Amino acid sequence: MYRYIPEYLDQSNADELLAWLEEKVLWHQEKHQMFGRIVKAPRLVAWYGDPGLSYSYSGITHRTTGWPQVLAELCDGVKTTFSLRSNFVLLNRYRDGTDSMGWHTDDEPELSGPVASLSLGATRRFHIREGRNARTQRIDLEHGSLLLLDRKITHALPKTKRKLGERINLTFRHVIGA
Repeated sequence: MYRYIPEYLDQSNADELLAWLEEKVLWHQEKHQMFGRIVKAPRLVAWYGDPGLSYSYSGITHRTTGWPQVLAELCDGVKTTFSLRSNFVLLNRYRDGTDSMGWHTDDEPELSGPVASLSLGATRRFHIREGRNARTQRIDLEHGSLLLLDRKITHALPKTKRKLGERINLTFRHVIGA
C-alpha cells in the first residue's frame, strides 16, 4: 500500500532544502559486488540518524553519529504529520537520468513500519508493484512530494534517456533496536 502527497513541501521550502542538501551533505558513491565483480552504485548516497544506529543493506553498513538540525526538524515533521516512527534517513542523489535504483523492497529485518520518501529536484518516474505478479504502476515524483510506502512493496527508479536534472530523495525509516 502507498500514499502519494504531491506538495508535501511548498516550492520555496523544497528549493531551500534542495540547496542545503547539495551544498552541505557529504555524498558517497558506494561499490557493490555484482556477478563476481565490483561496480559503482548508479547514484550517490548519504545517511543520518540517531547517534549509534547502524543500518545495513547490500552488504554495506551505515553507522550514524546524529542529525543535522535541518534534517532532524524535517524528520520530526514527517513523524508528527503521519504518526510514523523514524530514527534514520537514507539520502539518494540521482545526478541525471542515467542514475537509477533497480527493483527492490525495503524489507530488511532491522526495519519496521512504512518508509516516508521525500523527493526534491527533477521529476522522476517511479515504478511500484504491490505484489509479486501485480501490474507495474508509475508515479511521477515531483519536487517537494512525499510518498509513504509499505516496506514490502517492490519499487524501482529506472534509468531514462530523457534529459533530466538532478534529484535528491530522502527516505525516512525506523531501525529496530535503537
